[in-house]
Amino acid sequence: MALAGGVVVGAATGESDGRDGARAESRGLEIHFDRSEWPRTDFARGRVPLSEFEGVGRRDGIDAIRRPRLVDQRRAERSLGPSEPVLVASVGRSARAYPLQILVWHEIVNDRLGGRPIAVTYCPLCNSSLIFERRVGGRTLEFEVSGVLRHSDLIMYDRQTESWWQQLTGRAVVGRLAGARLRALNSQVMGWRNFRARFPGARVLAPPRFYDRSYGRTPYAGYEDAGERPFWFYARPVDRRLPPKERVAAVFADRQVVVVPFSRLRRGGALSIRVGSIPVLVTLERRVLSVLDRADIGSSRPVGTAAAFDRRLGHRTLSFSRAAGDLIDDQTGSRWDALSGRAIAGPLRGRRLRPLRHDEQFWFALAAFYPRARIAR
Repeated sequence: MALAGGVVVGAATGESDGRDGARAESRGLEIHFDRSEWPRTDFARGRVPLSEFEGVGRRDGIDAIRRPRLVDQRRAERSLGPSEPVLVASVGRSARAYPLQILVWHEIVNDRLGGRPIAVTYCPLCNSSLIFERRVGGRTLEFEVSGVLRHSDLIMYDRQTESWWQQLTGRAVVGRLAGARLRALNSQVMGWRNFRARFPGARVLAPPRFYDRSYGRTPYAGYEDAGERPFWFYARPVDRRLPPKERVAAVFADRQVVVVPFSRLRRGGALSIRVGSIPVLVTLERRVLSVLDRADIGSSRPVGTAAAFDRRLGHRTLSFSRAAGDLIDDQTGSRWDALSGRAIAGPLRGRRLRPLRHDEQFWFALAAFYPRARIAR
């Protein structure tokens, strides 16, 4: 991704009432994107100041995937190592894997799964991967890459109205659909080996044909390094409660957001917390590689991935401990799989905990959009 331009001018304290875009221009704040590329976008309808956006590339300079090519796991195996990360979508009984080695180049995949239109998204600068339903108000939208960022996060646009959408929140922030939200679906990053074991018949996104891309290599080599500063296309003060590029799991439940730093999870492998009224278990699977480390993804460092579950099972709330590397519930001594939330041995064998929506990203990105999120210690 070719980066250009300077730091955004102006500061804001949060998403606003829909008139701030016009106010920013009337106050003479500098606009850092080319409006001539957007003749159909209604800039009079905005939820945030236009001065917060930074044009870093041309519109459609990164090609979103509109017609995904799917293959079986045997073919996908040729280009995926056992610990390479895939973003997993599941709708009903249908599941599919989207390798991050492809998403790091294309950022958006428009697909259908289980009869539902979905948008699979990944922003490398924020390390944020989310999956949304593409239906809004009875209309199915198709998403593309704008070449514009806000707080370093991907701005998507829909082809139907050319409204701009914030990837990390799923909210339309500029245009005819400003204020609308996409429904976020539960998703999970996991290693390729874990995906094969859990979803043996599910299909996998394959690299699109006729693109000159080095799939299996990353254009963001070195960005994983905590000492390497993020790209500060950022219009508000940075939240210093955690290091900017600390990987975090953000758990969304009971209308609250609680953040669990990966550094905390690495100390014990799992953490029991409460999010609002819900008792939550957050787990860590350590053997998942970064796509932002070495140029060759297969030789990159393991950074891990998190999962989140409701600890209630029937009328009982479980508590958990680690013993000899295993995840054990204190009530029955059953052994649990940390990524699926399924009991694999003991009295509760075969039972499953309810997965909760959670996202993973760098702290600086999560904090920009959820400044009131609580950090679990």
